[in-house]
Amino acid sequence: MASKVEEIRNLSAEDRAQKLKDLRDEQFNLRFQHSTGQLENTARMRQVRREIAQVKTVMNEQVEAAE
Repeated sequence: MASKVEEIRNLSAEDRAQKLKDLRDEQFNLRFQHSTGQLENTARMRQVRREIAQVKTVMNEQVEAAE
């Protein structure tokens, strides 16, 4: 898991923002599939939620370091 966070830290600010947008889009699609009963891998919802938290944490760390 630490390697995943390191990968996120090595991304540029624009890439992190794009990754966050992609993850939120995926989260929306997963929620939609879940509500219509089409979601097969329910564990993916949890994975995406945690990945969003990791990206946001790194983004907040970068803001704190800049101040």
